[in-house]
Amino acid sequence: MGFDRALEISLSGLDAQRLTMELIASNLANINTTRTVLGGPYRRRIAVLGEKPLSFSDELMQAENRLEGGGVAVDQVVEDAAPFQRVYKPGHPDADAQGFVSFPNVSYSKEMADLMYVSRLYEANITAFNATKKMMQDTMQLP
Repeated sequence: MGFDRALEISLSGLDAQRLTMELIASNLANINTTRTVLGGPYRRRIAVLGEKPLSFSDELMQAENRLEGGGVAVDQVVEDAAPFQRVYKPGHPDADAQGFVSFPNVSYSKEMADLMYVSRLYEANITAFNATKKMMQDTMQLP
């Protein structure tokens, strides 16, 4: 694997983790949203990551055992199927007949833990990118 391929893989990880952080920020911003455009409370959204698809030339190189893996990409963004939190608030405009309001299935502590985890992965990809860049620069310095 060449240096440019290693840089591409690190960049794909950075892009995937950036999108995951954006979803976490959206979840936190909507933690109290009881009414969306589609009706009902906001549903937590999660990024599903998978192996980045390879180009035709990369597939050929992989068949010749000269290439392994192609990085990471966000396959899809799914909504969490966990039940909504029901809170008794009879005066709330979105309360049902029994006085309960359905709040989003977003947990502040879970989102913060996920944010810490994703930020560490982001930092790891930056470290790998910088290490590869340093190796490229050191290679250029060889006599």
